[in-house]
Amino acid sequence: MTGIRNQESLLRPAGYGGQAGVSRTSIAVGSCRLLSIALGLLLAVPAFAQQNATTELTDKAAEAIDKGLKHLLQMQRADGSWAAGDEGERAMAITSLSLMAFMSKAQFPGSGPNGDALNRAKDWLLKQAEDAPDGYLGATMYEHGLATLALTELWGMTRDKEEDDQIQKAIEAAVAVILRSQTNGGGWRYQPVTSGGQDTSVTVMVFIGLASARQAGIMVPNETITKVVAYFESATSHKTGGFNYIPRGKKNNDSIACTGGGAYAAQLAGARGSEMVLSALRFLTERSPGIITGDFGSYYYGHYYAIHAMVQAGDAYYAKWYPQIRDALIKKQDASGAWGAGKNTKGNKAVSYETPMAIIILATPYRYIPIYQR
Repeated sequence: MTGIRNQESLLRPAGYGGQAGVSRTSIAVGSCRLLSIALGLLLAVPAFAQQNATTELTDKAAEAIDKGLKHLLQMQRADGSWAAGDEGERAMAITSLSLMAFMSKAQFPGSGPNGDALNRAKDWLLKQAEDAPDGYLGATMYEHGLATLALTELWGMTRDKEEDDQIQKAIEAAVAVILRSQTNGGGWRYQPVTSGGQDTSVTVMVFIGLASARQAGIMVPNETITKVVAYFESATSHKTGGFNYIPRGKKNNDSIACTGGGAYAAQLAGARGSEMVLSALRFLTERSPGIITGDFGSYYYGHYYAIHAMVQAGDAYYAKWYPQIRDALIKKQDASGAWGAGKNTKGNKAVSYETPMAIIILATPYRYIPIYQR
């Protein structure tokens, strides 16, 4: 698999070796990201040509991605955002995911045929950051994690130095919120307070945003990473090997979504190859193909994490998993180009979070976004 950056060396906590990330200027980050995109384009295209009929992108998958992106363009709101309803419901989360969907195909603000639309989305996201003096983005820490992720992956990809500095400032403020709201148990919950409890769903999304920021050069203490690894260890079910929604809660509160997310995030935290991660991967693979061809609660959310857990685990896992979820998602796309369009949406410009997540999953072979590389 094509991977430009070594995530593991940047993200290992104390005890796993390695050092904390160090701050860079946005110019250096931009150069690195542009190099990543350029090398990805050079290295990935021949691989697709050779593997088109096996484990990589098929013509049908490419068509499904393009159809999904076209749907998102049609559903973009006048202010540049995407939302689950005409009142702007979940706009922070869905706009962040939609930007990531376009970036998954190397489409960025200010360039290409959709550059203007993506510029408006980027401007909307930055406006929300400007209007958040405490750095908190969205209504929940889940939205905050997604916004942090989108901003970090945008960092260095704009053509305006002043705008790039603005993105950097927003990321630093968002990371500060994450760091100060981590609980003693190592996780996060829905609000940015240390006393609000913790759960695996929110912890995973918040940490992925943090991991992306650290990978890009934002300083994150090793202690923070060590604590989140301890959290994941506490959330592992000794009975099944899956991840529980609430650590040490009910015996049967593990789930596909939390297991996929826990496996992905734990690997980003430097625990790749640990028994905790290997047991989670077994949990997922033993339930395949049922959880891929069938359905379960939080299907798209779960598979968004699961495919990236398989990428991090290596070619043997990925080569078996991706073709199955690829073909399943192609079948689930509706005539409008959307996925899950009837769920959690209300209004003429309503977008389900399932649509950008499905696009990101299908676009996995492109390897354009650093956090989705191994």
